[in-house]
Amino acid sequence: MLDYAGLEALAAVVREGSFERAARKLHVTPSAVSQRIKQLEERVGQVLVLRGTPCTGTEAGRRLCLHVEQVALLENELRRSNPDLLPDTPIPTLKLAVNADSLSTWFMDAMAEFTAGSNELLDLRIDDQDHTAQRLREGEVIAAVTATSASIAGCNTWPLGTMRYVAAASPGFVAQYFASGVTPQSLAHAPIMTYDRNDKLQDRWMHHHALHQSRAAPPRHFIPSNYGYVRACEVGMGWGMHPIVLIEQQLEQGSLVELVANTPLDVAMYWAHPRSAQATLERLTTCVIAAARQWLEPI
Repeated sequence: MLDYAGLEALAAVVREGSFERAARKLHVTPSAVSQRIKQLEERVGQVLVLRGTPCTGTEAGRRLCLHVEQVALLENELRRSNPDLLPDTPIPTLKLAVNADSLSTWFMDAMAEFTAGSNELLDLRIDDQDHTAQRLREGEVIAAVTATSASIAGCNTWPLGTMRYVAAASPGFVAQYFASGVTPQSLAHAPIMTYDRNDKLQDRWMHHHALHQSRAAPPRHFIPSNYGYVRACEVGMGWGMHPIVLIEQQLEQGSLVELVANTPLDVAMYWAHPRSAQATLERLTTCVIAAARQWLEPI
């Protein structure tokens, strides 16, 4: 049997990032937290926590944290069906990974529907849709919205739909940089709006439509905010890829225009979580699929 006092201490350290904050959360001393984790590491024969600022879990440590989350979900289900059986069970928190564009559009509806009918709390990790699957593989999150259609070991995957992106910028920006047309040469000099270092949508669009110039690296702005990203394009800082459902109003009003008409980029989205969490995440999965069907195009 696993030592659940040790597992609770491990999960608290990984979640809070330090032994001191974990100790305050558990109402014990930091030395008690350290001792519990040391005993757990001796029992499993592996290092589970990488001491640092912040403290992080090893691969084995993250998977044990995921196990703790699943146990908490099961206990929460038991408490809902029989409140007197586990009266002091803490409310579980679900760690999910989702890309910023989904969060700004359809995924908010899924969260609202789920939380309206349950007491679970949500802890979202924002990452590019091509990288959220890695967070799931490493045990950092219990479920993820991802662009990965390939099978993830130990996980179930559901197709959600396709998010359509368009390359857009302000009319002034287009007039300044693309007066003679959108070509590989003009794109090489036009500043690109990029969400973060993992954001490759702009490059994918250029490759997909044969507009990429391999020898030139276009200048890039990095703005990790969906609202800021759209506003930066509206005020003429650069061009970028936008979910069409997010900028419909700007396109209608003319504050943003497509760089090249009828050149969308479709990104298929999927929902994945460990098979072992199938029962505990069934209602969340239902909410996610229902919201995606309202917003996304069928794959």
